[in-house]
Amino acid sequence: MPKLRWVQALTAGVEGWLVLPDLPAQLILTCARGTHRESMPENILGALFHITKPYAAIVEDQKRVQWTRRMAMPLNGKTLGILGLGAVGQEVARLTGALRAPLPGLAEVFYPAQTADVLAQSNFVQLLLPATPETENFINAERLAQMKPGAWLLNFGRGHLIADSDLIAAVKTKRIAGAVLDVFRQEPLPAEHPFWTTEGILVLPHIGGGHPTRDATVARLFVENLGRLLDGKPLREVVDRAAGY
Repeated sequence: MPKLRWVQALTAGVEGWLVLPDLPAQLILTCARGTHRESMPENILGALFHITKPYAAIVEDQKRVQWTRRMAMPLNGKTLGILGLGAVGQEVARLTGALRAPLPGLAEVFYPAQTADVLAQSNFVQLLLPATPETENFINAERLAQMKPGAWLLNFGRGHLIADSDLIAAVKTKRIAGAVLDVFRQEPLPAEHPFWTTEGILVLPHIGGGHPTRDATVARLFVENLGRLLDGKPLREVVDRAAGY
């Protein structure tokens, strides 16, 4: 298709597109960045409540007709470190934070070089980074050791952000409290993967960004970009190939 000028990806992640050997250099590639804003922040909140509130254990108690007094951990006063302040990360901050500036819901914004400070201060570490060569195994044994012993790791970004074996070791040895994982290197997650059976790791079937009307949301973005292309205007959500997203 030598006359092809533009392609609209239906997903926010474009790492699969960028490795295609026949992707023309002059082709404009736009992604669906921001279309997960409606659903993923709520699912992340759900994961935080799952960690801190004993409803799952209460359901099991009810099955056994067993009255067990349980204690819920308050989220108020805890620190959520968000690695990746894109559209979803900022919405998570808005929903979870009561502090002010420099962005609503954010107590402080750190530079990437200060990641260790974020890990050391956070009760919950939320991964929303894109998939690039620089973020491969971003969360490894070294960074897991920088987290609080009682902290939880939540990954709704990309599966390859985590060194799987390092995370399993950190959870098994109680280096961190546990992890909620919604994305994986291989999906569906193979039945033999130890994530399934590691106590303290919750496996979600990639529910983070999906919702019943997401196709319509992406379609609206496509229509808007098509109009912009025909009018000679800059397109929205253009992929920076050098950055990888």
